[in-house]
Amino acid sequence: MRAYAVSRLAQTALVVFLSLTAVFAMVRLSGDPVLLFMPMDIQAKDVNEFRQRLGFNDPLPVQYARFVGGALRGDFGESLRYRRDAMGLVLERLPATLLLAGTSLLLTLTVAVPLGVLSAVRRDGFLDHVGTISAVLGQATPGFWLGLMLIYLFSVQLRWLPTGGIGTVAHLVMPSIVLAAFYSARITRLTRSAVLEVLGEEYILTARAKGLGEGRVIGKHTLRNSAIPIVTLAGLELGQILGGAVITETIFAWPGLGRLTVQALLNRDFPVVLAAVFFVSVTYTLLNLAVDLLYGWLDPRVRLR
Repeated sequence: MRAYAVSRLAQTALVVFLSLTAVFAMVRLSGDPVLLFMPMDIQAKDVNEFRQRLGFNDPLPVQYARFVGGALRGDFGESLRYRRDAMGLVLERLPATLLLAGTSLLLTLTVAVPLGVLSAVRRDGFLDHVGTISAVLGQATPGFWLGLMLIYLFSVQLRWLPTGGIGTVAHLVMPSIVLAAFYSARITRLTRSAVLEVLGEEYILTARAKGLGEGRVIGKHTLRNSAIPIVTLAGLELGQILGGAVITETIFAWPGLGRLTVQALLNRDFPVVLAAVFFVSVTYTLLNLAVDLLYGWLDPRVRLR
C-alpha cells in the first residue's frame, strides 16, 4: 500500500508539472497582457519599461525557468490585475468553491444513489422509467440554460431566491441544483447498472433464500458490493466540480475559484491562471488517489500495487 501511494504521488507530481507547462505555453501565446492594464495614450517606451519590469521581455526559456523555480516554492508571482499574491487570491476564493462543491455533491449523492437503487430493484417499473427519463434529461440539459431558467422562474417571476452572489442559504440553492443536475444523472445511471449486475450474483440469491429482509439484502450485500464504481465516479465528479464550476459560478456571480480563473484568462493574468491550474491539478489527482485507496476498504479482494 505504501509503495502504491508513493508511486501515485510521483504520478501526481508529473501530471501537475505537465499541466502547468501546457498552461504556461498557452497563456504566453495568447497575447500581451501589458496592454490590457495600461492607458490608451501611454507611450511605447513606458510600455516597454513596464514589460521589462514584469520580465515579459526575457526569452521564453528564461521565463519558463523562473516560473518552474517559483512553482517549486509555491510562489506563482503577483497578480497583474490585483497586485496581490496569486496563490493568496486562489486560496481566498477556495472556501466559496468548496461550499458550492460540497453542497452539490451531497445533493447529488442524496438524490442519485437512492434513485439508482430503486430503479434497479424495481426494474422496468414506474420508478425505473422515471429514473431513466430523469437521468437522460439531466445529462442532456445544458447547465447554462438550466441556470437561466431557474433565475427566470424563482428570481424574476416568483421572487423567492436571489439572482446571484453569496451570503445566505438562499444564494446557494440554485447554483447547487444546476451543478447537481448533470452529475446526479450520471451517478443515477451508474448506480442502476452496478446494482443490477450485483443483484444477479449467487450470494444475493443465497441471502434471500436464507430469509433475509429485502432492506438488509440491498443495504448490506448489494450496495456495498456495487460501491466501487459509484465511489470512483463520485470522486471524479468532486474533482470536476472543483475545477469545472466555471459556467455556474459565472451565471450566479458566485465568487469562487472558477469565476476567478475565467476573469484571469480574460485579463491574461498569467500568475493567477497558473496558480489556479496548479491547485486544481493537485486536488484532482489527490482525490483520485484517495478513491483508489478506498478500494481496499470497500472490497478486500482488491490489492493495490
